[in-house]
Amino acid sequence: MTSIENTALGRLEREGRLFNAVLKGRTTKPGRFGFRGDIALKFQAQVADEKRPPDCSIEQVLTIAQEGESTIPVLAGYLHSFAYLSDVADVLDSALTPDGSYFIFCNNIDLLAKYRTTLGDITFHVLPCDESTVWKEMMDLIGIDKNDIKHLNPGGKLDYLLDAAKSLHIAYEQISYAVALERMGPVKNRNENRPV
Repeated sequence: MTSIENTALGRLEREGRLFNAVLKGRTTKPGRFGFRGDIALKFQAQVADEKRPPDCSIEQVLTIAQEGESTIPVLAGYLHSFAYLSDVADVLDSALTPDGSYFIFCNNIDLLAKYRTTLGDITFHVLPCDESTVWKEMMDLIGIDKNDIKHLNPGGKLDYLLDAAKSLHIAYEQISYAVALERMGPVKNRNENRPV
């Protein structure tokens, strides 16, 4: 039976970084573990046994990990601020590979901006995401119609989407993290215009 402990997600699980899981278990591929949820990047200080939400996290994460392998081949997620990308590189450090496909959707970059930025030897595809979801954005990016996968279970849908994402080669403009930081806009207030 596939266990998270024997995958690249095992360390994140032990550190208590995987939460809000919609899917956390085996997929339809042998030896593959899938995760849909959030990955904590920075924790708040805890008082006594009080459990607090993280200061920041990668939200709406879509990823898979193969049993016996030490790296994550593909990951997509949402950052409320592009500036958190350096935390992503630090926290996921040894779990990422230069050969991997990593898609980061951000709230505070220009809605027409699409580029690649490299931290260390890891390249991230950075894309805008305002009022959509990572799942829908990835489906659109790859060109998958929801009817193509409606007959699959949640693990099968994740397999289908991320296997297609692994073979996606996009020639976005390559810019440095520093330049991207200069270009990013203000972080939007999530609660603005919401009813009280």
